[in-house]
Amino acid sequence: MKSRLLEIHGPRGWAIWGALMIIFAFIVPSLVPEQYALILGKYCCFAMVALAVDLVWGFAGILSLGHCLFFALGGYAMGMYLLRSVGTSGVYRSELPDFMVFLDWKELPWFWRGFDNFWFALSMAVLVPGFVGFVFGYFAFRSRIKGVYFSIITQALTYAAMLLFFRNETGFGGNNGLTDFKTMYGYSLRDPSTKAFLFSLSVIALGLAYLSCRFLVTSKYGAVLRAVRDDEPKTRFTGYNTLNYKWFAWTFSTMLCGIAGALYVPQVGIINPSEMQPSNSIEAVIWVATGGRGTLLGPILGAFLVSGSKSVLTAAVPDLWLFFLGALFVVVTLLLPRGIAGLAQGPLRKKAHGH
Repeated sequence: MKSRLLEIHGPRGWAIWGALMIIFAFIVPSLVPEQYALILGKYCCFAMVALAVDLVWGFAGILSLGHCLFFALGGYAMGMYLLRSVGTSGVYRSELPDFMVFLDWKELPWFWRGFDNFWFALSMAVLVPGFVGFVFGYFAFRSRIKGVYFSIITQALTYAAMLLFFRNETGFGGNNGLTDFKTMYGYSLRDPSTKAFLFSLSVIALGLAYLSCRFLVTSKYGAVLRAVRDDEPKTRFTGYNTLNYKWFAWTFSTMLCGIAGALYVPQVGIINPSEMQPSNSIEAVIWVATGGRGTLLGPILGAFLVSGSKSVLTAAVPDLWLFFLGALFVVVTLLLPRGIAGLAQGPLRKKAHGH
């Protein structure tokens, strides 16, 4: 019998979960130094990406190597708002963002209009990644592309987007991206109270993302989604439109990534095309594999553990970090096929044969 340590059961379980969220969101910033709260806020954003990847990979069997594209799109939407908020207090004292003045742009591009409004930018941080995921998912799933071919296409998609955003004429800051943000909704981003609030917001967003994913996977929809993962032809034969089930999970996961990106950018102060590089999406898959694919809480744990190890090792032995990451993935694959969360579920049992 599986352990129930990774699930929420009854009022007591919900009370414990709520208490942990409140403690982590509002008490931790007062207990740890400012820089550590900032780092933990970033990890919460990464954990949301891990949740999104786990939803499609762990429960639908769709391995994406391009989810950081949607994370970056959400980040760019928020970055555009933050840069518009600078106004005439930039280096060139112009209504245009500084990089546009430097590149001799004469007027604001049409796709930048409206981003001086916070709520418009926030909605775009969700809708743009969702729209891109919606369109891509429709054509990919309708063509019944799956397995390694789907993974390769998602990797090609994020790489193509990265090359596009690297170009100065695209209008997103080129190689340098968007940076030098000053305020958010009228509050200084350098103010410790603003940083603490962003951390708390990231924790709450992560908690809500977990609850929404858990609601999906424990519903009838989640049962069908797992059936699609385990045997899609048989599920389709029983009358379910498997395309729609995968399509919804995929689109929802891209929107989660967009929210994570929107929360990430004001905390780190920059967004550039390097966030779209395929290696970042591969790292997100490693978070999920390390924590435990198909567990929801496992990927959150994996994101914190691997990201924390990266912060420590890149400072101590920067040349060895990638070797450690590769070794971790090999060890998890060979010795912990269900990830760290699988340790709470007891020994792996072989499927029984016969009747």
